[in-house]
Amino acid sequence: MLRFGRSTSMRGGSRPMKYALRATVAAVATAVLVPFLASGASAAPNPTGPDGGAAGAAWTATEDGPQQYPNVFIQWDVPITMSDGTVLKGNVYRPADAAGRPIDTPTPTVVNLTPYTKLVSNLADHAQSIPGLSDALLGLFRQIDLSGTPLSGITDLTKAFGGGELRNFTVDRQLIKSGYTQVVVDVRGTGFSQGDWDMLRDREQQDTVEVIDWTARQPWSNGRIGMNGISYSGINQVQVAEKRPPALQAIFPVVPGSDLVDDVLAPGGGFGFNFIPLWLTAINGLKLVPDLASVLNGQFDTQWLADRVRDPLTFMDVLLNVYTTAKMDDLDPRAKELLTANSGPRQAWLGDPSRIQVPTFVTGGWHDLFTYSESKIYNDIPLPAGQKQLLMGNTYHVNSGNEYGKPGLPPRLDVLQRAWFDRWLKDIDNGIDKYGPVTLRQQGGGWVTSNGFGESATGTDEAEYRRMYLSAARSGTANSVYDGSLSATAVSDDARLTVAPGLASLCSNDAAQGSAGVLSIIDGCAKDSRIEELGGLTFTSAPVGGPTSLSGPIAVHLNTVQDAADGYWVVTVNDVAPDGQSTVLSSGQLMASLRQVDEAASSRSANGDYTDPRAYTSIDYRQPTVPGEATTLDIALPATEAVLQPGHRLRVDVYAGNFPKGLPIMPMLLDTGLRPQHVQLDPQRPSFVNVPVRGNPGW
Repeated sequence: MLRFGRSTSMRGGSRPMKYALRATVAAVATAVLVPFLASGASAAPNPTGPDGGAAGAAWTATEDGPQQYPNVFIQWDVPITMSDGTVLKGNVYRPADAAGRPIDTPTPTVVNLTPYTKLVSNLADHAQSIPGLSDALLGLFRQIDLSGTPLSGITDLTKAFGGGELRNFTVDRQLIKSGYTQVVVDVRGTGFSQGDWDMLRDREQQDTVEVIDWTARQPWSNGRIGMNGISYSGINQVQVAEKRPPALQAIFPVVPGSDLVDDVLAPGGGFGFNFIPLWLTAINGLKLVPDLASVLNGQFDTQWLADRVRDPLTFMDVLLNVYTTAKMDDLDPRAKELLTANSGPRQAWLGDPSRIQVPTFVTGGWHDLFTYSESKIYNDIPLPAGQKQLLMGNTYHVNSGNEYGKPGLPPRLDVLQRAWFDRWLKDIDNGIDKYGPVTLRQQGGGWVTSNGFGESATGTDEAEYRRMYLSAARSGTANSVYDGSLSATAVSDDARLTVAPGLASLCSNDAAQGSAGVLSIIDGCAKDSRIEELGGLTFTSAPVGGPTSLSGPIAVHLNTVQDAADGYWVVTVNDVAPDGQSTVLSSGQLMASLRQVDEAASSRSANGDYTDPRAYTSIDYRQPTVPGEATTLDIALPATEAVLQPGHRLRVDVYAGNFPKGLPIMPMLLDTGLRPQHVQLDPQRPSFVNVPVRGNPGW
């Protein structure tokens, strides 16, 4: 494994001596370090490597060992009244003594706002509260191992449950017993809370500020507030941290987003078809479940019922409208707002992490729904390394944490979260601020730590951008519509390569990503693109001579020709193994009519080419293409960290569709006519990928 700068790499092994050494370190950490850390009397050793070394073992021992308080006291459905009179409902989990009485001492408090109803948290919490059941379930999840089989993706899911993900998503009783209060609140219009669901927009963001202020004023809180949660609850944390409520002192967002349109709603203009409808259906269904306890005790909230009757299926009518309306001018005004760059609702979804001033630990994944934003959030936060941290796994949305908690691997998510809050809410010098600050799972390699990533990488951590040109020369490595090459030098090709819309993308990494990772259990699609490539154009490099890292965002520059007023382009960058397996490292998509780039939001490398060409993705910047005329497209691919091992090749795949991950809204779909699309190879207007490289590939 290559080392760059102070980067280190550790990969888990299975030799008994190695495990015995780890066990010894953990035992020493438990017996010697933990008491000092808990008292704040002594500083922890500096973390080393992705697993944190002795410090990491101490964090795990702190989370897994005996806690200060033996029980948890729960106050159910506590009313929290917002400034407009709307009442939200929250569960308050407090440390309790042996008799189950809540302690009198005010504690730091961790807040989680969720649209998935507190019922989900309740069920998971009850599983944890049954003696032995939680450990038994986690042990079972950790034992399921289908690695090396066509269903190894199932193991990725079960390992996530054993990697701390459930405690981050619901309630961490170990955290509460150690002297924290946790508050879980249904966002307005969901669960048992009153109002209309505002889906991460201005009113909901204001609610979050008010919930934090309310929490800080309660007698059981000492006024020091943190936030946690996954996905929606992670986005919520980033949004409210930008508003700087005085009591908020630390956040731990897992798989958060910051640009919700380009992340998941309509990346590149291709509407998130297989995720958004199912997600909206789930939340709208859950929000209609009544509070049965209040019905039985005669305290049913009639305002809650009136609100649900008035707004039973939030945003579902907008979704139906965009797929049944043939003309752009006839779209529902609310749909136009979401698809217009400068509208109020759209701007509410566009975060500004540069406003965040509290310690932030971002956890993401290379194939997550929000992977485009995750490293950008880290880079944009104006805090010193250590006060901000980034951990990226080779994961999808639902299996975060699937490769943690073993020797050589990062600590579990709940362990990292506990250490983070202990440091910033209790002032325990446990060394977590010296972890990382960037901890990455290299696709094709192991875990590495680094000083920075992508835009923030400096010195020997920084990759050098270079062009790799698309060429019509046959590579002889792919079974595709056209098997082209990638060349390190400019080519003189003059050829038109045609690709047509199809359904091969049903079996693809993008389909797995768009399903939040559910379809990742099908290895032959999620981890191997050879079936999808039957319907695409492929351009493959010569094999690399030595380990070659790709580190940072990627951009593909295409010279295209449409046969209609629009086209839907999808590109992936892949690692091709000597046996032919083609693994997606990163992917991007763009409607040809939405090609106009927002220069102020984009970035370029030293060679002048785009590294992150940020399209407006807005109907007010729409420019239909002229059939038969060349149209230049710059397509952004999310940042990645990967290593091509000796003998592996780099490949760019080009497709004319991405169903079911993406499906253009009806007016734009009709403008494509589902016609074939063309890559026009022209030495005067070359097509290329601008890729960040470290090492000596020998190209």
